[in-house]
Amino acid sequence: MYERILIPTDGSDAVDPAVERAIDLASTYDAELHAVNVVNLASLSTEIHTPAVIESFEEQGEVAVEAIAERAADAGVEDVATEVIHGTPHRTILDYADDHDVDMIVMGTHGRSGLNRYLLGSVTEKVVRTADVPVLTVRTSESTEE
Repeated sequence: MYERILIPTDGSDAVDPAVERAIDLASTYDAELHAVNVVNLASLSTEIHTPAVIESFEEQGEVAVEAIAERAADAGVEDVATEVIHGTPHRTILDYADDHDVDMIVMGTHGRSGLNRYLLGSVTEKVVRTADVPVLTVRTSESTEE
């Protein structure tokens, strides 16, 4: 049913439930698992765009996607691709899904509502609204209604 599953990660523990679900689906369907981290430099002040800062974000992204690859291998998922990409998160995730013929995207959601949702925006919501493939959202255990 699914041949390629994408799990975007920001490296936080809040993504863990979505990671577990993506690994479980990849194992169940013997699918490739794609773990990506998007480095969003546009959200930073231009004074912060130094090579050292950019390298730090890239290293954090590598740690995040490699942690998923290790967890997947421990669960018996052998076909895992990892990548750290620069760009606007929701657009970059959608472009990656298109470029790699992904069948499903699995993403965590913080369950924000009200003013927090409006002010913070939601990468997951933007992906859900614009993706050409199914998007499975997995609520984190620390979700809050505000």
